Amino acid sequence: MNLRRLIVVLYLLLFVGIAIGSGVFFWRSREEYQHLLKAEQMAKVQLAEAQQKLKEQETVLERLRNDPAYVEMVIRRQLGYAKPGEKIFLFSEQDERLFRTEPKR
Repeated sequence: MNLRRLIVVLYLLLFVGIAIGSGVFFWRSREEYQHLLKAEQMAKVQLAEAQQKLKEQETVLERLRNDPAYVEMVIRRQLGYAKPGEKIFLFSEQDERLFRTEPKR
């Protein structure tokens, strides 16, 4: 009888140990899954931003290929080029703030 009781207790302890181990494993797996879901959401947001930026850059590239007026505007702004006889006035940001006016109410 004593041996039988010992075997039952050992089986119960084994069952409880397996149940606790499984619970801990499941809990950790669930936490990791939640973390991966958050990482996936962040990656989707970054992908959407990158796709939007790509679309904008493709639009600019298409305009650079097909629109001479746009090419001229870009060259004038970024490189400071001018046509013969034109004068270019460069203002610093501080000067721009001085001359900026508030709208009248």
